[in-house]
Amino acid sequence: MAQITQTAERPQTTTSRTPSWLVPRANILENKDSYILDLEMPGVSKDGVEITVENSELTIIGRRSNAEPKADVVYRECRPLDYRRVFDLDPSIDASHISAKVEQGVLTLTLPKAESVKPRKITVTD
Repeated sequence: MAQITQTAERPQTTTSRTPSWLVPRANILENKDSYILDLEMPGVSKDGVEITVENSELTIIGRRSNAEPKADVVYRECRPLDYRRVFDLDPSIDASHISAKVEQGVLTLTLPKAESVKPRKITVTD
């Protein structure tokens, strides 16, 4: 079984010690042909997503498109920060065929398994 592992993530900080991005929550599912990676990134649209693979490292950045509030903020639990998360990919994942979509604040990546690791049936010949 291939592994998708999270690299050590800590929110970046500015000189004022406040984080400049959030680490989105993720679920990883497996089926016979691929892994499905779901990340919760509310406020991020298709245009705000940046996905890169370099040296077997999958980096996902989600930039929010929130407008500034038209009133004074009295109380805030949600931080208006962008998202970033990094995963190490196993070589059994075909990184050249990763696909992604955003729907209702959830980014879904499909990470196909390389043909060499998929189960296959061997035909017996005469």
